[in-house]
Amino acid sequence: MLGTYGVGKTSLVRHFVQSIFDDSYLSTIGVKIDRKTVHLGEVEVTMVLWDIAGEEDFFQIPTSYVKGAAGYLLVVDGTRPETLQVALDVKERMDREVGELPFLILFNKADLTEEWKVAEEDTRALGEKQFHWLSTSAKSGMNVEAAFVELAKRMI
Repeated sequence: MLGTYGVGKTSLVRHFVQSIFDDSYLSTIGVKIDRKTVHLGEVEVTMVLWDIAGEEDFFQIPTSYVKGAAGYLLVVDGTRPETLQVALDVKERMDREVGELPFLILFNKADLTEEWKVAEEDTRALGEKQFHWLSTSAKSGMNVEAAFVELAKRMI
């Protein structure tokens, strides 16, 4: 789980693993690790989920946290369009430091339709780059399971 602070990485993991959402915000410090098995037909994929503290001006994700990863989710806050650029910067660093891996961009907080600020041309540009993305809501559960299942499919 990669992206800047406050985009909903922890909330997405909690909804996926425990089927719960909590409105209270507690910033992740360092990394929190969870695990869940996804069934893809005859194949079981045990996902070890590293919820890494958000990328900020004074903190960049240590390479040691992502070495050995089989894939990742880049999380963007749809109400804060600047978080997309942070996610794209993180993707470039991942490509450079650990190589190209399966990934998915998640535009989280899709339930906040009145506050949504990511422009359609931004998502269209991602498609032109062959970047796959989904709108998600950790609060409502919209596409949360689908996002992790899609990443598992891409990893196998």
